Amino acid sequence: MQSTVNYLWHTDDLLGQGATASVYKARNKKSGELVAVKVFNTASYMRPREVQVREFEVLRKLNHQNIVKLFAVEETGGSRQKVLVMEYCSSGSLLSVLESPENAFGLPEDEFLVVLRCVVAGMNHLRENGIVHRDIKPGNIMRLLGEEGQSIYKLTDFGAARELDDDEKFISVYGTEEYLHPDMYERAVLRKPQQKAFGVAVDLWSIGVTLYHAATGSLPFVPFGGPRRNKEIMYRITTEKPAGAIAGTQRRENGPLEWSYSLPITCRLSSGLQSQLVPILANILEVEQAKCWGFDQFFAETSDILQRVIVHVFSLSEAVLHHVYIHGHNTIAIFLEAVYEQTNVAPQHQEYLFEGHLCVLEPNLSAQHIAHTTASSPLTLFSMASETPKGLAFRDPALDIPKFVPKVDLQADYNTAKGVLGAGYQALRLAQALLAGQELMLRGLHWFVEILQATCRRTLEVTRMALLFLSSSLGTDSNGAGTPEIQELKRATELRSQLRTLAGVLSRCSHNITETQMSLSSLSSELVKNRDQVHEDRRRPEEKFLLHSHPQLSPLVPYVSGPKTSSRSLSSSLLVQHSTQKIQCCLDKMYLIYKQFKKSRVRPGLGYNEEQIHKLDKVNFSHLAKRLLQVFQEECVQKYQTSLVTHGKHMRVVHETRNHLRLVGCSVAACNTEAQGAQESLSKLLDRLSQQLLQDRAKGAQASPPPTAPYPSPALKDLVLHMQELYEEMKLLAFDLQDNNRIIEGLSRVPSTPGV
Repeated sequence: MQSTVNYLWHTDDLLGQGATASVYKARNKKSGELVAVKVFNTASYMRPREVQVREFEVLRKLNHQNIVKLFAVEETGGSRQKVLVMEYCSSGSLLSVLESPENAFGLPEDEFLVVLRCVVAGMNHLRENGIVHRDIKPGNIMRLLGEEGQSIYKLTDFGAARELDDDEKFISVYGTEEYLHPDMYERAVLRKPQQKAFGVAVDLWSIGVTLYHAATGSLPFVPFGGPRRNKEIMYRITTEKPAGAIAGTQRRENGPLEWSYSLPITCRLSSGLQSQLVPILANILEVEQAKCWGFDQFFAETSDILQRVIVHVFSLSEAVLHHVYIHGHNTIAIFLEAVYEQTNVAPQHQEYLFEGHLCVLEPNLSAQHIAHTTASSPLTLFSMASETPKGLAFRDPALDIPKFVPKVDLQADYNTAKGVLGAGYQALRLAQALLAGQELMLRGLHWFVEILQATCRRTLEVTRMALLFLSSSLGTDSNGAGTPEIQELKRATELRSQLRTLAGVLSRCSHNITETQMSLSSLSSELVKNRDQVHEDRRRPEEKFLLHSHPQLSPLVPYVSGPKTSSRSLSSSLLVQHSTQKIQCCLDKMYLIYKQFKKSRVRPGLGYNEEQIHKLDKVNFSHLAKRLLQVFQEECVQKYQTSLVTHGKHMRVVHETRNHLRLVGCSVAACNTEAQGAQESLSKLLDRLSQQLLQDRAKGAQASPPPTAPYPSPALKDLVLHMQELYEEMKLLAFDLQDNNRIIEGLSRVPSTPGV
């Protein structure tokens, strides 16, 4: 045990160790509060006095939620070593987070954004106080959990920090070599004499390497054999890097350098975030200080990302989920353009559904009017241009699985197990993403089919009403058909012929719509069946066990689906464990072996029996990994590819149906035009007949007795009444056809797709 006046710690509670100090977990003697104490060793006192006190002075000057707080500076009782008492971060460092096999390919997007926000805020506070850190790396970014369970990252270890304004330079060299600016690397690592002075931009380079590491799980610049084994090539990669490149690799000894201008496909960040992040990395990972961004531009560009909102958009035509980053104050027109950049679907071809309803996005409105979306509840984008769905692009995890060496090598075996486990977690994430993609495909297409069905029902209802009206109109025989006193009967006959033609067109439309309804109904049933199966596959194992053991609990278990499946089919499906649970089961067993390997690697060696168990564990670990990959390929990838092909067929059916409805819409539009013409002709005819009727009445009133009836002939009277009824009903028909035409045109605003 060691102590100061107010704090106590045990040397076993080591949190970290460096060249000049060690950090321990300690407690306040009075309150029991957990803190971290940094105890300086003898080597630290060999530094100049001003260097020794610099860290204290820097920390006293800083006060920010993303910088580890300094509580006190004390001394140990016996040796009187200086002790910094600081805030304790219980969740380790960003490096320990990245060292977890789950994050072998980088952080998930939400966590990466938290890291970005915290690092930017902490660095901004440093620059406001004229401080350069000089040792930014994941190991010096601590993590703790907030009151609501959220991650909070804090900059720490200011042993190399010093006060430096933007236009000042320094010549001393500090830092960790993988994260060092190339100019500093040349002098500190390669020991080459040079007279370069360094500015605050060295922190930007370190931030760029750190952010790349957080986004991908690996370093951006890797020579064959690793950075520490091939230092000359490491320096070459960083200094010969072309403009715009963000990574460089040498894959074989003495091999060529390969440059990358984008993040790897294994990266867990969305393409929407990557498109925002890559330009920032390219401009701060710049060797020439004249070309490198300054902190002002870095803060401006990163703040721009952090102020954006994410709109989740699932493209049915691609079968891909997109994250669209946009400012809330932007217009929807800008959002539509952003969607176009990611999906290649032009704004005029974009149509959206949200939770089963058509979502009309007015370009002039603010993007704040867009509904709140999540990855499981996105906007569903339907492209009115037919395309073949490409699906989720991914790298086969089997390609990233290393193999154990035959002999027992505790460190090598640990590293291999860690790599295999990381690939296994990647396989699990991909399996979950593929299953979620299938659900979004089926759900979005089902919603769209339902909308088409509703349109068909409305169109059919209006068309049938129009047919019923026309049938009654054409079947009415005017009593005055042969009276020579009516000169307009010839025109009335022409109108009857026109209405008869209109009735024939509407009859064909009715037949076509009925056939379309049957096709859509069949497709809808198939989609519902597939959705039920996917929902059942996604049911948690504990829910499956509960339902199988206690069927009476089924109403209590959350389950979203279409029509309920029968209890018999449900029971049989409960007996089948889904692929993601199989993969998770393999991972749980592999993780136990990995933990044992992690413990064993720090030991000098194993006894005979322990070594035999270790060998068996290696064999078992390899078998589990093989089983995991088999499940992933045979039960996840193959099923997804099959569903993708089926989705493509369904999409073609929907596009054909839309085009067919468009043709029906054209016919209805033509009927509408004819109906309007007939309506106008009827109006004129009715006016003339009404005039004739008034004239006949006037003549009848002026005649001497024995007078004829003061009324026109019954034939003329009946014809006028009939024409009045026909005129009123024709106006209603024209209105209904026009309204129905607008609905169909809303679903068919573009010409027929070539090749459909």
